[in-house]
Amino acid sequence: MPHAVSRLRSARMALDTKPKLDRGEERKPRCPGCRLSQGYCMCALRPRLQTRVGVCLIMAEFEALKPSNTGWLIADVVQDTAAFGWARTEVDPALLAMLSDPQWQPFVVFPGEFAEPERVVTQLPTRMNAAAPGSRRPLLVMLDGTWTEARKMFRKSPYLNALPVLSLQPEHLSRYRLRRHIRDNHFCTAEVAALCLELADEAHAAQTLDAYLDVFTHRYLQAKQTLPVDEGNDAHRVLRELSVSSC
Repeated sequence: MPHAVSRLRSARMALDTKPKLDRGEERKPRCPGCRLSQGYCMCALRPRLQTRVGVCLIMAEFEALKPSNTGWLIADVVQDTAAFGWARTEVDPALLAMLSDPQWQPFVVFPGEFAEPERVVTQLPTRMNAAAPGSRRPLLVMLDGTWTEARKMFRKSPYLNALPVLSLQPEHLSRYRLRRHIRDNHFCTAEVAALCLELADEAHAAQTLDAYLDVFTHRYLQAKQTLPVDEGNDAHRVLRELSVSSC
């Protein structure tokens, strides 16, 4: 069954106006399940985990169409992932319903320097206090797009203004190699989600998402250069080991 990002992509593809993402060359056939070029498919490696943490992706206009988008990888791994398209003048009622659902405690994941200090938090509820009366499941509200698009979504989405802002303080640099970023400390969406899962005491899910991203990156770049996949490399080995440990 297609996940939330896949469904959003299909809806966007049905519109008349679409960007030409494979610039300067004939559009390459891609697997509909993982978006990789034919011969590099990784659908058989897809993990699917049940976590206490949920993810709500709010995606810029063309983000779901980009083969390099990593929000798709989050939806592959984390079962409770929702995805909504962003627009300045209208809001999907289903998004507002999710943000007000009493089972969830939403956190907007964004650098704290752009929010009022009283909204900023640096920790998430962990499994240890999940059984407390009235406790709600953490919901990671992630703005998926370029840095410029994400800042615009953060500024111009008044329905997010009352929510706490989760500001991360990573101790390592991004490993993401599929796009260039303006900010040196910019992490891709899947890396940010993995950091949040770690904060919420979801270590296995965090490690699995990181490994899955590494496998996707390897296969994406190998396909781009028409080189064979190295299924024995560290990324594939780690993902296999994590998949076995979750059985």
